[in-house]
This record gives sequence, structure tokens and C-alpha cells, in this order.
Amino acid sequence: MAAPTAKDKAWVIFDRIIADATPEGFHTNPWRLIGDRREYVPDIATLERLLGVPLYLRATVRSGVRALALDVWLAYELRRAGFEADAVWPRASHPRILPVPITNLLDALPKADRVKLMQRLTKKTAIPGVTSSSASILGKNYLKQVDVIMTDWATGPEILISTKRMDSSYGKNAANRVEESYGDAKNLRLRHPMASLGFLIALRSDVRVKEPLIFDWLTDLVGKLGQEDDAYHATALLLMEYGDDLVDEDDDDEEEPENPLADVGAEPEADGEEEIEDVPADEVDAALTALPRVVIQEDLVEDHLRAAPFIATIVNRALDGTPINLHKEARLRRKNAVAADGNGGPVEG
Repeated sequence: MAAPTAKDKAWVIFDRIIADATPEGFHTNPWRLIGDRREYVPDIATLERLLGVPLYLRATVRSGVRALALDVWLAYELRRAGFEADAVWPRASHPRILPVPITNLLDALPKADRVKLMQRLTKKTAIPGVTSSSASILGKNYLKQVDVIMTDWATGPEILISTKRMDSSYGKNAANRVEESYGDAKNLRLRHPMASLGFLIALRSDVRVKEPLIFDWLTDLVGKLGQEDDAYHATALLLMEYGDDLVDEDDDDEEEPENPLADVGAEPEADGEEEIEDVPADEVDAALTALPRVVIQEDLVEDHLRAAPFIATIVNRALDGTPINLHKEARLRRKNAVAADGNGGPVEG
């Protein structure tokens, strides 16, 4: 058996964090009534825990774990909003991408057949285009790996969110990230004009000190990406604060380039079907206890680029652009927003 990679370990820890946030599988209603306003209140505490995982694992950019923490959180928020759990990718369990009709088929099978098929589906080399840990969506001109998706065969993509993360090398990488994102937005929106498109970028907070001009430039451009008629419907910028002792100086902050010729929804297949060792439960417990402290500094970001309006815009657009008989739970949650105090917390009693 092969030893688990950093990503394998990260998924197990991510799953435990999400399980802690959803006792008995129940997602709290994120909508709040604050005065006469209905607002979306994201679970920032869970995001901060998830962001601590790649730092704990000392995961490099090329491992894919750093930005994955953002993807897991956004998928969790879409489930909190009430969208069908299996329609939101990455799913809350492996395989992380599995079309809803297949999950419905699994539910309808006798237990013995269901177990056998699930064993097949959960193999790393299972079925390209059907199961995977990442998905590519065909845009107008090329395939694009999209980080967080809500889709079904009957409706096509309804939510497409791209995430980026930069912990260093801001001056070297900022321009490339924005240029890539703008091109990706046009590519996706021209083929999927009804989908709700979002872009979220997370930066380490030291950018404000080390590269203040780059920070101001990025803030301006990320905001404009959410205002263009042919770009994203919503954009967000997160500032992450964590200690210098968690920084690895030898990490060049460069991502693996995407392959635009890859099959839709497929990954390169692994050699053979070697099984991965399980991550021991005590190792996960130790990780959860020792997670580095990460703080999201929302007060240092302009209001329109914060997480709450970003997710609200994505959710509202998805609901307002579909018939009322779809996404019933999400509509019910939005309608039944919980009365809240001025800080967004529920009113007791």
C-alpha cells in the first residue's frame, strides 16, 4: 500500500472539521434578519480551521492543498445555503465528484450491489469523466478546471467558482493570477451565461506591509472583475493572518499549470490501482489539536469584497435564475432567515 500524500491527509482532516461543524449532519441556516435586511452570514470560524490544515501539513503550493481549503469551505457554505449536497462539488465524501444521477442510482440499488459499485467508484482510477477529485468544464474556447461547482445533468452548471491563493511572491504572481482569472471568466460565461460565476482570492495579510501597492492594485482589479458585464457576477478577497514560523522560505508559490487539452472531468490516471494507507484516527486527532491559528481579517477588506456579500450574490443569482420548483430547501432557508442581533448572531429565545 502507498503512503498517504499531503492531499490524502488533508482530505481526512478537512472531513473531520466539516463533521464538527455539522453535528448529526445538520447544517445551520446561514441567512439572518438584521433589522429589515436579509443577510448571509458565512461560517468564518470553520474557514479559519480549514486554512490551518495546509499550514500544519507544511503543504507546498504544488501539492494543491493550500487552495483546496478554500474549495472545501465554499462547498460547505453552498450546502449550508440548502443546495443538494451531491450536486455541489467537491462532495463531502470520496469520490469528490460524482454526478447526482449516479448517487441516486446507488441509493436505489440493493445493499450488496451498492457496496460493490461504490468500491469501484472510490478507486483512484475509477471512471474518467464520472469520478475524480477535480472537474474541468468546457468554456467557449477551452476546458477550464473549476474549483467549486454546482451542477446536474438535467440543468448543466449552475454555480462555477474559481479560487486562487497567494501566500508570498505577490509582485511576481499577482498580474498572472488576475490575467488568468479574467480570461477564464470570459471563457466560462460565454458558454454558460446562466451560471452564477464567482472568483475568490486569498492573500496572506503581510501583503499590506510587504507589497502595499500590489495589495491596492489587486483590491481594485478584483473588485472590477465583479463589475464587468462579461466577467464574474461576484468576487471576493480574503486576508489570512498567521505566524511567520509557519512560512517555508523554499516554497516558490508557483502552481502546476493546467492542461487545457485534458478530458472533461478527468484526471491523469495513476499507475495501477494501488491502494492508499488509511490515515490513523489518532493522527487526525493530533492534527486537529495542533492546527495553527489563522485569522481572517475581514475588517481590512472593502465591504463589497467580503465573504458574506460574495456568497449571497452567488446563491441569490442561482435561485433567482431557476424555476421555483428547483432548490426548494435553499429557497426555504433564504425565506426563513433567522432573526439576528447586529453582529449576525441568532437572537436567543
